[in-house]
Amino acid sequence: MSGEPPSVGLGTAVYDDDGEKLGTIRGFDEDGFFVTTREGVDALSIEHERAGHEFGEAELMWRCSECGELGDLQESFPEECPNCGVEKEAIYYWTED
Repeated sequence: MSGEPPSVGLGTAVYDDDGEKLGTIRGFDEDGFFVTTREGVDALSIEHERAGHEFGEAELMWRCSECGELGDLQESFPEECPNCGVEKEAIYYWTED
């Protein structure tokens, strides 16, 4: 393969070897990235899927993978972590009880 490697960021679609869409990137950490496997905010994670069910209530938030800062999820992630200044790509969805 030649040229630049593909660019990935929040919202980038991820496909399997057969070209079937697996989901979209919803966050990053030092090991890789997190993928939303179904459409919509209700399915961002198993923790969020459990929110409001027998596991109790949870609030969808954002979390910084660098410093652990949590924040209320408005319409989108902040452009950078307000605590440590790391770029948006280090911020991912988080549920908090």
